Formats: sequence, C-alpha cells, structure tokens
Amino acid sequence: MNPTLKGVAYVSVWVLLWGMAASLADVVLLERGAYVAGATGQVVTFASYGIAAVVLAVRLSGRFLKS
Repeated sequence: MNPTLKGVAYVSVWVLLWGMAASLADVVLLERGAYVAGATGQVVTFASYGIAAVVLAVRLSGRFLKS
C-alpha cells in the first residue's frame, strides 16, 4: 500500500475511534445527568478523549506504519 494512503487510513481510523468512544461516553454522561448538552463538561469529555486518542495513535504508529 502507498505510504501516504496508509497514513491517511491510519489517521482516519483514529478519528472514527475517537468520535465513537467520546460519543458513547457523552451519551452515558448525558443520561446520568452529569451535564447538559452544550455544557463545558461535554467539551471536556470530547477534548479529553481526543487527547487520549492522539497519545495512543502516536505511540502505536510505529507498529502500523512500518514500511
């Protein structure tokens, strides 16, 4: 596979994983009344999951992006 396409696919998968995980956590927190939609807590949830996804993606990139 072309290295550029491999990189794009890798980042795309991580964006999807981040979005799904953050959305699932968000639904649970909204249903439990931890915060309301549009509140700062929702921003913190998505941002923290985003930071975690970036850290994991960078740490695991060597395994998946080998030439």
